[in-house]
Amino acid sequence: MMASGSSSIDIRIVSFNMHGFYQGFTVVEDLINREFPDVIALQEHWLTPDNLTKFEQHFADYFWFGCSAMTNCLETGMLRGRPFGGVATLIKKKYRSCTQSIHCDERFVVIRFSNYLIVNVYLPCSGTKERASICSSVLADITSWCAQFTDCKIIVAGDINVDLDSCDTMVSQVNSFAERCCLRRCDKIFPSSKRFTYVNEALDKHSYIDYMLTSCPDDVMKFDVLDPDINYSDHLPLFAIITNIMLDNKKTVYQPAR
Repeated sequence: MMASGSSSIDIRIVSFNMHGFYQGFTVVEDLINREFPDVIALQEHWLTPDNLTKFEQHFADYFWFGCSAMTNCLETGMLRGRPFGGVATLIKKKYRSCTQSIHCDERFVVIRFSNYLIVNVYLPCSGTKERASICSSVLADITSWCAQFTDCKIIVAGDINVDLDSCDTMVSQVNSFAERCCLRRCDKIFPSSKRFTYVNEALDKHSYIDYMLTSCPDDVMKFDVLDPDINYSDHLPLFAIITNIMLDNKKTVYQPAR
């Protein structure tokens, strides 16, 4: 039964590997105008700490939680080679009062959005040094955070960097994590929506490596892999509509963390 003074809403979530802020921000702008997302989980923005303000400059209707993956690199000297990594989660400003930042890391961001814990994650790709160890550490940390919020439903979205239907050595790690947190794949709930999420025409490579996982499949009203008309990233965005988000109409549930 719904508590007095509370209401249930639907929210729209996008997850997208930008392949660099400047490659991806036009896609995000287009998605905002077309799909009206309330939450946007972004991976691989490649921004340095000083440039993270570009999120508020380009997406004025949203506030954000996230960090750069290049902090340690810059602390040791000049940046050499191309930029890399970084995750950020954007939330519509009208939901500031029911959003709390739980944890920000260069590979994942955890926020509490009312009665949902939303995890934005970017796992290392094949060929990354100590890939298995990094995956194990990230997934263990996320599991720990989820265990601390047993009153919340869970959404995990992002670039897993492995096809979960393949024989890659990382598949068992991710599947074990999903089993521990009672998560189901949205592409399994909506099998007709499944399509490649990584598309590199120049290298003739295609794979399904971006996912949304949920602890409450009955709350997922829609899931799809979108194909924007103009996209300079080599990933396609994921889109979902989640129902049964509980809002308290009488008071602020959380103090804003930013």
